[in-house]
Parts: sequence; C-alpha cells; structure tokens
Amino acid sequence: METVVQMEELKRCSVQYVLALRDTLNVISGKWKLSIIGSLLYGKMRFKELQRNIGKISPRMLSKELKDLEANGIIKRTIYDTNPVTVEYELTESGMRLHTTLDVMVTWGIEHREITLR
Repeated sequence: METVVQMEELKRCSVQYVLALRDTLNVISGKWKLSIIGSLLYGKMRFKELQRNIGKISPRMLSKELKDLEANGIIKRTIYDTNPVTVEYELTESGMRLHTTLDVMVTWGIEHREITLR
C-alpha cells in the first residue's frame, strides 16, 4: 500500500517523477543491460551461457556490464570452489522485480513493430 501512495505523490511532482525515472535509467540503460537481465529471468547462468544467449556482445563488454549490474544490486555473482572455478550469475530480488517492467516493454516493442511495419 505504501508504494501506491508514494507513486501517487510522485505523479503529482514532475521533478520527483523525472528523478525516479533517471535513477531507473542509470541502472538499466545501455545497449546490453536489458538483454542480460532478460536472459537471467530464466535462471542462473554462467558467463559463456550469457554470452551465447545474448549474441554479439564481446567478453570484455559482458564483463563490464555484469560488474555494473552487480554494483547496482541487480545481479548476484556466486563463485564455486570447483576445478576449474565455476561462476554463476543470477538476478537479485531487486532484479527480479524488473520482470513485469520487461514484460510491458516487450509487449510495447511487439505492438510498435507491428504498427511501424504497416
């Protein structure tokens, strides 16, 4: 209930609304972040699995984006003491809350593509 009240207050003040929007974009903006988050919605993945799933991302860029997402609390990195060392990435609770946002974005993208291809 508190979140609903906060959102109603935010909608009354364009400055606060834009600030919250900027906060969101600072975390998820970039060419690859949403693809990484979208991939991890399906479960834990290792580095190579993510790279294959996303496609044309370089290892260096994937590593950078994963570090950014981890620093922002969107993903969690787990290192297993195996030989060779195994590293898995998964969404945090905060990252999982982006699921409904991504669903809305995907729906909009599909609808927009259909409209623009007419």
